[in-house]
Amino acid sequence: MPTSPSTLPVLPTSVIGSHGLPGWMYSALEMIDSGRFGPTDERELFDDAVNMAIRDQERAGVDIISDGEMKRWKFVQSFYRRMTGLQAQGPLRKLGPEGYDSVPRYQATERIKAPQGLGIVDEFNFLKQHATHRLKATCPGPVTISIHIRERPSVYRDRLELANEFVDVINTELKALVAAGADYVQIDEPSHSIIGGSAEDYVDLYNRCVRGVRARIALHICFGNLASRARFERTYAPLFPAIMDARADELVFEFANREMREVELASQITEKFDLGAGVVDVKSFHQEPPELVASRIRKVLDHAPAERVRIVPDCGFFTVPRWLCVSKLTNMVAGTMIVRSEVERGSRRGPRRRQRV
Repeated sequence: MPTSPSTLPVLPTSVIGSHGLPGWMYSALEMIDSGRFGPTDERELFDDAVNMAIRDQERAGVDIISDGEMKRWKFVQSFYRRMTGLQAQGPLRKLGPEGYDSVPRYQATERIKAPQGLGIVDEFNFLKQHATHRLKATCPGPVTISIHIRERPSVYRDRLELANEFVDVINTELKALVAAGADYVQIDEPSHSIIGGSAEDYVDLYNRCVRGVRARIALHICFGNLASRARFERTYAPLFPAIMDARADELVFEFANREMREVELASQITEKFDLGAGVVDVKSFHQEPPELVASRIRKVLDHAPAERVRIVPDCGFFTVPRWLCVSKLTNMVAGTMIVRSEVERGSRRGPRRRQRV
């Protein structure tokens, strides 16, 4: 059975969500697209991929794991097949390097609905049956889901209204996850600038998604990761102070790929929240050795108490090959163990903070 929260060590390690795909899975997906797989073939493929991701994470020593999001594609693309009111359109660009303009996109033709939900509950149920470690369920936020949809003025006046369409869908999904046994859920969102509204609008969207969800809730905010490329200006400063009103137990920020820029925000964050600190760069092929990971964690602990910090990669691993994902996770855990030992010996704990009641 998964470990209980009380058994977690100091500086628990986790993942953001997606796991690296092996080469054979790309071949299998092409075969599915060409009609060469039947329903049983597809089920076996995705079940095997999830089991692979589970075992990779467990063997790497990660404390809190996910299903690797192996039953999704391009993070959100598989969700659009579950929605009505969308018309598929081809990519804007088909030649050259992969980018945000070379993935499938959709046009809203009427108010969008997801009558059967997003399917994340089924993903979690499978994970729960096959994992031995503590679990995290992950769900894209309303801004993330809206990214590949073009709002039509006759349907949605702007992207903020479009993103609002997914609030109730996500809230229903999260409550169903909790009913299925999920006690730790993470909402994944990009920078707020894509919706064209204020940071307050962004936080309000998120808060309504998690209203009434009785679980540990994390909010992960990144700057885009398709083809290991960012999409937004890589700074969290514009989110403050509005982000401090988020209904969350944990904020999850990326630091490693920005050379630990803005790590001083850890002090402000941990006055109210736990911090999921991204200390492994998923946008780089560099296999950070454990000591480098440890040095990044120490920088976080210069600004935050160890008991308020969780260790994660910057973002999901779907943009890197499986072998590199496993190497980075293994080194992340090894680097964490170095600092965990220092904390347990009392030689490094970080600033003291008054704990929440």
